[in-house]
Amino acid sequence: MRLLLFLAFLVVPVLEIWLLIQVGSVIGGPATVALLIADSLLGAWLVRREGRRAWQALQEALRSGRMPDRELADGGLVLVGGALLLTPGFFTDVFGFLCVLPFTRPLMRRLGAWFFDRRVKKLSASSPYSHLFPSVEDPGAAHGGRVVHGEVIREERD
Repeated sequence: MRLLLFLAFLVVPVLEIWLLIQVGSVIGGPATVALLIADSLLGAWLVRREGRRAWQALQEALRSGRMPDRELADGGLVLVGGALLLTPGFFTDVFGFLCVLPFTRPLMRRLGAWFFDRRVKKLSASSPYSHLFPSVEDPGAAHGGRVVHGEVIREERD
């Protein structure tokens, strides 16, 4: 996680500046600024449209009484994508569009689920309280014994 934060706060801004200089040297300064503005306007329009769709899907899932896991993930991705699209630069805009576009969002959803699943497993394994939470493989581990599957039969007493 520290490496991820290091990359996010040090390497990404340096990469953005380098990429802006490269694009500016090819198409010129005013064209680069115009491209950044156009990409921000397109991103704002797309975030608004997809945010509205995600909100409607969330409301529909809640009305139907089912757990809105996909809808909440999509809403979160649209939010993250919007924040990335507001950040000036081409590199963050690529990831922002990947989070917002409806045909790339499922891929980002799976990637996020994989990342958070891995992170939760790592944190739960290193927790000092991990013995309190039984694993799927050994459900009796929390109680210090084996699980014996059976059936309780109560005898009628007169």
